[in-house]
Amino acid sequence: MIIKKFTGKTEEDAVDAAKKELGSGVVIMNVKSVKRKGIAGLFGAKQMEVTAALEEEKEPQRPAQNVTARSSAQPGRREDVFVSQTAVNAMNESSQNIERKLDSLQQLLLNRFQQSEAEVREALSSESQEEGKLPEELPEEQEEASEQERFIKLLYNTMLESEVDEKYANQIVDDFDRANKPELPIDYILSDVYQKMILKFGRAEGITPVENGPRIVLFMGPTGVGKTTTIAKIASGYTVGEKKQVALLTADTYRIAAVEQLRTYANILEVPFRVIYTPEEAQEAIREFRDFDYIFMDTAGHSHQNEEQLENMKRMYETVREAGECQTFLVLSATTKYRDLCRIVSSYKEIADYQLIFTKLDETATWGNLLNLKLFTDTPIAFVTYGQNVPNDIEQFNPQKVVKQILSTRAL
Repeated sequence: MIIKKFTGKTEEDAVDAAKKELGSGVVIMNVKSVKRKGIAGLFGAKQMEVTAALEEEKEPQRPAQNVTARSSAQPGRREDVFVSQTAVNAMNESSQNIERKLDSLQQLLLNRFQQSEAEVREALSSESQEEGKLPEELPEEQEEASEQERFIKLLYNTMLESEVDEKYANQIVDDFDRANKPELPIDYILSDVYQKMILKFGRAEGITPVENGPRIVLFMGPTGVGKTTTIAKIASGYTVGEKKQVALLTADTYRIAAVEQLRTYANILEVPFRVIYTPEEAQEAIREFRDFDYIFMDTAGHSHQNEEQLENMKRMYETVREAGECQTFLVLSATTKYRDLCRIVSSYKEIADYQLIFTKLDETATWGNLLNLKLFTDTPIAFVTYGQNVPNDIEQFNPQKVVKQILSTRAL
């Protein structure tokens, strides 16, 4: 694994520098604002620093004496770090960067690790005293596992506490076991598992503009997940923040309140609004706004078990797709049970390919379902929301933030 830091005037500049040097497969593990070094740092503007990682392809085992790091690398060249038994010292040097990158996550896990070890020793001591034995007289099968095994078990149990499905937690642990040697430092184990989980999330395409005609964006999902509010938040970002021409449509004619809610947002944003009752009306509205940048369309929320409504949704989607460049987003609540989420995403997969939006992250302390659904559907997560405030309380999906939450089981 190669870990390097890059700076720029903006986060985008720093990320571009990382991709230019390490390639498009780089994983951004941390972003923070830093002061420039020297006198310039006293008066100049702050810079953005990103910590980037790249997992190299496995190389044949090298003799210990030949495994070295290029400490005299020229500026602009990449310094290769090979993970091997003799490179552990180099990994220890980078552990300080890893610790800052993971904020308080490492210390939190280490505290839990030490606490669990103390509880085990106390339990074994109590048990041995009850049986009239000294702790050193315990049978061999009760000997403690290695530090690495105990720490991996702690990470595994932490994932389960965050409601990561047991199948996926086992996959992550197995991936680490197959790729690494025993007796690695705890900070290396943490950073490696952290990076592998980020890679599993990947990156979402998000809403992409088109050159000719508007980008039609269809929002689907069950009742009560917050589709209408989410549309208003995204539309606000494009109209107010980017000065784009946006039109709002709604086909959610089952709920008068939903229609009026979106109409109110349209009036506030001063954008056109139409209520759609049939696929033909959708085509007509798209033709009317053919010179706009974006058309956001709300759809009726309904049970994924209602076959008739799902069929109506499919006809609407096919009509809209024929009328222009279309993207679809499935909006889900982070508070929904995993088993129900699996049924929902499977039923909507019969309608269209989609990206995911998770809402109500502020209403749950366990974010494991985000990883569960990403791995279950192999579908990227584009946005997350965490409140009712418009246009705030929404952001592009940040895998680093979610992985930190999963591994800490507390909000960061």
